[in-house]
Amino acid sequence: MTPTFNKVHNRFKFNGIHFNHEDLNEVAYSVIKEGDPYEKEIGNFLIDWLNNDDYLVVMTSGSTGQPKKIKLQKQAMVNSAIATGDFFGLQPGDKALHCLPSHYIAGKMMLVRAMVLGLEIDFVEPSSKPIFNYEKHYDFCAMVPLQLKHTIDYVNNIKTIIVGGSMVTKPLLKKVKEAPSKFFETYGMTETVTHVAVRQLQSKAGDGEPYFKALPNVEFTTDDRSCLIVHAPNLVKEPLVTNDIVDLQSKTNFKLLGRYDNVINSGGVKLFPEQIEEKLQPIINERYIIAGEDDTDLGEKLVLIVENSKESTDHILKNIKELKTLDKFEIPKKIYVIDKFSETTTGKIQRKKTIKAVLSS
Repeated sequence: MTPTFNKVHNRFKFNGIHFNHEDLNEVAYSVIKEGDPYEKEIGNFLIDWLNNDDYLVVMTSGSTGQPKKIKLQKQAMVNSAIATGDFFGLQPGDKALHCLPSHYIAGKMMLVRAMVLGLEIDFVEPSSKPIFNYEKHYDFCAMVPLQLKHTIDYVNNIKTIIVGGSMVTKPLLKKVKEAPSKFFETYGMTETVTHVAVRQLQSKAGDGEPYFKALPNVEFTTDDRSCLIVHAPNLVKEPLVTNDIVDLQSKTNFKLLGRYDNVINSGGVKLFPEQIEEKLQPIINERYIIAGEDDTDLGEKLVLIVENSKESTDHILKNIKELKTLDKFEIPKKIYVIDKFSETTTGKIQRKKTIKAVLSS
């Protein structure tokens, strides 16, 4: 029988203590009244989750547009938790580490998974370098790449770590290769109740995979732009059309190429900024963005925007031209350096806003 949102698994524990549905209400009111800001977020979420409404209002991250409020069905969130549990083989009594802010869907879903699957979840203060019991063995944890970067030397006792929210950089991938845990990059969004596909990264615990693999009860197709369409009836009623261009291998496997609204058409050549950015990782240490700028001859010319660079633009361009992995069309025609990129409240780069600020100045 499928669990429902108004039930709490009898094996669920929060910071080592068992709580039932009624107990959690008391905990929620207590932390709202007396807790730190990050604890109050948990309290607010629990109050919303435990009420009689069958939906939850959540905020999108704003990384690809303006943040907005959307309604998610609580049962869809339960279904997402079950799919994650099935995919990763999570069992009642397994231990989970929660180090994400509970204001956004990724943090909320860690709690939902624990309540639905009967996990024993430990919650620590969300930060770029979360501090937790490095000696304790955990079965499951979700992090953003920045958190993993700062804790990669301390996660050896975590069996499975999912990583999402932004790109996993090549320097981090190198460190992941030497770690004993299993790591999975996730694909999803608030509208799909977090991830609907994952891609295993190479580590000592497993081989890396080039393609994202669908979670249970999820399938994919593409539209005439080669953009991914998500079919997940247990999560969203209608097929969800994305702006993510993919190489679709099957109805359950795809390779992510880049966003449709980021594609640059330079002299008739289509360039994918995300792929070029990946190639530039070995030579640029600061954050950077590849963008297209209006050009009389080419339509759009390729430009590079670097945040707070310590090197001159001439030096950066020299290193870029020496890269063997870049095609000649992928070499920027101009380089801009700015002090600070626009960010969301969770530290994600607001790409469009940053580009607009640079090219319109």
